[in-house]
Amino acid sequence: MKKQRAFLKWAGGKYGLVENINSHLPPAKRLIEPFVGAGSVFLNTDYEEYLLADINQDLINLYNLLKAEPDKYIREAWRLFQPECNRKEFYLDMRAQFNATNDIWFRSLAFLYMNRFGFNGLCRYNKKGGFNVPFGSYKKPYFPEKEMLAFAEKAQKATFVCESYIDTFARADEDSVVYCDPPYAPLSNTANFTSYATNGFTLDDQANLAEIAENTSSQKGVPVLISNHDTLLTRRLYHGATLNVVKVKRTISRNGAGRNKVDELLALFDPNSESI
Repeated sequence: MKKQRAFLKWAGGKYGLVENINSHLPPAKRLIEPFVGAGSVFLNTDYEEYLLADINQDLINLYNLLKAEPDKYIREAWRLFQPECNRKEFYLDMRAQFNATNDIWFRSLAFLYMNRFGFNGLCRYNKKGGFNVPFGSYKKPYFPEKEMLAFAEKAQKATFVCESYIDTFARADEDSVVYCDPPYAPLSNTANFTSYATNGFTLDDQANLAEIAENTSSQKGVPVLISNHDTLLTRRLYHGATLNVVKVKRTISRNGAGRNKVDELLALFDPNSESI
């Protein structure tokens, strides 16, 4: 199976880790992802069904439109990738219109545009829910038509929902396996910990996620795999899981020279194996 890239840029995206993740995901009929993000794991696994969730409503709306009307979506998105759209003034105007409307089609098209033309492909909202990523000043942003077509085809096996990870876990049954890619835990207590979507994903959330994962495995018999930074905190949180460490190159540093490889933890809560 040839590796498939996501059509969105995504901080902490798992494209470079999909082989490692695949090797630790147990077989099942359905893969559930409470933090689907750009969908690299979804695109590079082969399950009969997928339940893919995220708390970012704009992301889920885009996925559902692309799944339902790929040709129309791609045709309309293409208009925003012309040379005249690659200007700061145009970008800021699109961002202002995005923040002022509830129109799902416009917001979904603008979301892709801002993902590709905005700084570093970041997805960031202010406390009022306004998208606030600055213009990226790229020479010629890439239009991911081929990647969108592949996503739309694979999406026919998927259900996309906007909800909390707690609600998504509640849907897990014996035919499922769960993969979690939560916002990273800070590497240190002084690390700059960026909020995810309009809600901050707190240290309490990190602990709650670990507890729910362990309970889902032990009480429902559903395997749960979580990826996160390898730190003393995460090792403590995932103490009941089988832990594996892989090195991954970070792509969210502002300074390219600072994008060093760091350890990533893959923690598997598996009801069919003895915990360490």
